[in-house]
Amino acid sequence: MVDPGSPDQIPEPGDDDQALLRFLAQFGIAPDAAGQLDPDQLMEQMQSMLAAFNTQLAGFGAADAASGMNWGFTHDLIRRATAAAGPDPAPTPAQQARIRDAVALADLWLDEAISFDRLSSQPMAWRRADWVEHTFNTWQQLIRPVITQLSVALQTLGGEDQPTGVEPMMRLAVASMFGAQVSQTLSTLATSVLSGSDISLPITDEARVTLLPVNVEAFAEGLTSDIDDLLLFLAIREAARQRLFAAVAWLGPQLLALIEHYAREITIDPDALTQAVEGQLANVLSAADLEKAGDAVAHSLFAPQQTAEQKEVLARLETLLALVEGWVDEVTAQVTEPRMPAAAPLTEMLRRRRASGGPAETALRNLVGLELRPRRTRDAANLWAATRTARGVAGRDSVWAHPDLVPDAAALDDPLGFANPDQHQSGTDELDEELARLLDEEGGSGNR
Repeated sequence: MVDPGSPDQIPEPGDDDQALLRFLAQFGIAPDAAGQLDPDQLMEQMQSMLAAFNTQLAGFGAADAASGMNWGFTHDLIRRATAAAGPDPAPTPAQQARIRDAVALADLWLDEAISFDRLSSQPMAWRRADWVEHTFNTWQQLIRPVITQLSVALQTLGGEDQPTGVEPMMRLAVASMFGAQVSQTLSTLATSVLSGSDISLPITDEARVTLLPVNVEAFAEGLTSDIDDLLLFLAIREAARQRLFAAVAWLGPQLLALIEHYAREITIDPDALTQAVEGQLANVLSAADLEKAGDAVAHSLFAPQQTAEQKEVLARLETLLALVEGWVDEVTAQVTEPRMPAAAPLTEMLRRRRASGGPAETALRNLVGLELRPRRTRDAANLWAATRTARGVAGRDSVWAHPDLVPDAAALDDPLGFANPDQHQSGTDELDEELARLLDEEGGSGNR
């Protein structure tokens, strides 16, 4: 900032000064007629605002010691944004009964097709608000590494020549904007997920088959399939996926650990973040503007190129997610093909939804900078179908017993070799021909 003196001795503010003045103006702090900021007045206003905001935050509990994030406040933002996203009525008794019936039939069919036991928990019909409550702890776990990196970057915002007290205000502004981005992302996700594990990750606080009637009914609009067929189809997929996560103890923790590992490797450029904050705050005049600013700042966080380690983690995560969804696809096809004529169009509909970028892809990109696209789900489904033909249901599902047994990307290139390596090495025989026929019926190996 300029040194005190008479007005005719004060130079015109430079770009850096103008950016700081715009930042302070968002909080009602402006220079006097001579273009000066009164240091005492500045400190008094800043301390007053910080005290007021800290008092407000205290009502939501203490900030997280590791990241500095007030998760209670963020949780409240998400709840408010979800409530503002549209009607979220409690499931009616009729809706609850239809979901219980659909899950009961799904479990009956799955008992014949998979080795994993039914869940002991009762199926549930959830509101969007319920989904938020039952998944928030997992999102907190996944986002925390990014917030920690953000806190480190904020320590250097603005340089050493800024007035005392500006840095806490800057931190407060960025935290508010990122909190707005988190709330917008998760509230949008809450309006699109169809079930508890729809994003292919075990994000609920317990293994339970859950469907969201308000979202399912919105999704069913424009479909030719009957709503009961759609509910049954989704119940089969959700029950299969939740049984898998419940029975395979290492699977869920490893999926989440890979995402956290990726997030910990994010590098945030303090200069780029400063420019993004200053550029966005000049236009913040409303809550909607704050949300847009948060989106821009979040994108600036994840601008740096992926590290070699992040690329390796991403490849492992995409393969593992493809194996999960491929297994669910294979199991669903196994139980529905002889029983549900509506299954084929519903399967194709879900494939198109997956190809266009599912809800998990959007959420992870916005929150942890992870461009996730498990491209080889169809290859994985072919591999699991071939393994079942060669080894039976128990042999297929036993592959999940240990991480070292699970197929890697190379195995997806050679599903016949993985399904029966001894026979495959000895050359083509009747079993190979049968497996090849099966793969042709499953639709061949594509990207999805």
